[in-house]
Amino acid sequence: MVCACGNTFTAGSTKPEIRVEICAKCHPFFTGEMRFVDTLGRVERFQQKQALRQTQGKLLSKKAQKLLKKKQEEAEEAARPKTIREMLERVQAKA
Repeated sequence: MVCACGNTFTAGSTKPEIRVEICAKCHPFFTGEMRFVDTLGRVERFQQKQALRQTQGKLLSKKAQKLLKKKQEEAEEAARPKTIREMLERVQAKA
């Protein structure tokens, strides 16, 4: 048997080689320490997401995100011209 940590040992099996992610040499229960054993890159992806969220600032709940989006849409609607006259006046003012 071959572990992800590099430890190899023999066990009674019908297969010539078995790959495992955790063995008695690297399992936290036996070692007494906390260590991430990750063969698929999940821990790194999770840590990258956490770092990205921390750099973006305060985390918002879904309800707060919806409220913020609604306020932004209302502000855009208020800035939009209501009549053709307003639209033409804005176009002429820009030109």
